[in-house]
Order: sequence, then structure tokens, then C-alpha cells
Amino acid sequence: QVQLVESGGGLVQPGGSLKLSCAASGSIFNIYGLGWYRQAPGKEREWVASIISGGTTGYADSGKGRFTCSRDNTKNTVYLQMNSLKSEDTAVYYCYAKIATSQGRGAYDYWGQGTQVTVPS
Repeated sequence: QVQLVESGGGLVQPGGSLKLSCAASGSIFNIYGLGWYRQAPGKEREWVASIISGGTTGYADSGKGRFTCSRDNTKNTVYLQMNSLKSEDTAVYYCYAKIATSQGRGAYDYWGQGTQVTVPS
């Protein structure tokens, strides 16, 4: 069993910063990719950022230059540092991880429960 637990969401004024964390625990053999999606009210879930095991990151255009995705392999944790936040960043943010639970088995996607980020207009 694998669990992803997120933290760090909240209410922040426009222009402010937040840092989200997501820790993976349970039966983990290897973590390949980690990242973040978000879902705003009335909209589909959209990709925000990701980081693979080698450290290469990718960002949606909406977050480039403002968001930084990082990982701590010793803690099985992924972070999303969000700066210069805007009202349009308001959403529930979900972390995900592609995890193999044992050697020789395929890797599967696991999701966190979501954390609310609110930036008032």
C-alpha cells in the first residue's frame, strides 16, 4: 500500500508565495516520476509540474518562471514552490507519483488527497 500525503496549502494574497509538500510512504521500491496537477472550480484537472528521477523538471506555461518543483529522494518527498501567485492559481493541488512497489513489477500512478490553494482576486 502506498500513500501520498500533501501539506502546505492555504490562503495567500496575490504576489505571495506558498510551498506545497507531498510525502510518499508505504511499500515503495522505486519512485520514478513525481509531480503536481491542479483543478480549479468548474475546470478539468491540469498538469502543473513534474520531476523525474534524474532531476529533470517540466512546467506548464502557466507556472514557468514562478513555480519550482523539487524532490528529496531521502524523504520520498516532492515539493512545489509557488511564487508571485495570482488569483488564477486558485485550485485544489494534487501530487502524484509513479511508483514501483517491488522489483520486477511495473510502476503505477498514485495520487494525494489534494490541498486547497486560494489566492483572492
